[in-house]
Amino acid sequence: MIVPMDEAFSMTMAALRRGAIVVIPTDTVYGIAARADDPDAMTRLFELKGRDAGKSIAVLVGDLGQARTLTTHRLDRFAPFWPGPLTVVVDRAAAAVLHIGGTATTVGIRCPDDAFVRRLALEVGPIAASSANESGAPTPATAGEVAALFPSVSLVVDGGPRRGVASTVIDATVDPPVLLRAGSLSLATLGL
Repeated sequence: MIVPMDEAFSMTMAALRRGAIVVIPTDTVYGIAARADDPDAMTRLFELKGRDAGKSIAVLVGDLGQARTLTTHRLDRFAPFWPGPLTVVVDRAAAAVLHIGGTATTVGIRCPDDAFVRRLALEVGPIAASSANESGAPTPATAGEVAALFPSVSLVVDGGPRRGVASTVIDATVDPPVLLRAGSLSLATLGL
């Protein structure tokens, strides 16, 4: 079901709480998402995307405070770029219950510049999200295209066309941080 963003918040929150997979618009592209602490939902998300479970999925948070609950790493140097198109891979806090694939020692955290997504993360907890495409394929720009690609997804939130570039991803577990994926923020902009 495709629902306009201005009508979708309660439905999306309820769907995530019951373990459903949803598609949400971020500030860059559409993302296919589930609660990061729900192992069954995360298994289905990996299957839907055709993604190798050894390759982790980023976690969207509502603010810097929520991000800090997921890591032992200091995030202050990245705070000026959040909300925004930056994913930072950091050491994972032992208490963080996440089923995001990859290793259990790191987590990619992003605070998107989208009020709908940030509010959702603050209400339901950290949200694991990956671009709403099949692994390795281009990401559709509209909710209708995403819904056609993932017909089994219970809810697609229509936020209008999303033609952005995926977020810049840096590995901050090393010093200096290393670029893992180029995006709209350059290393120079990040001061790295």
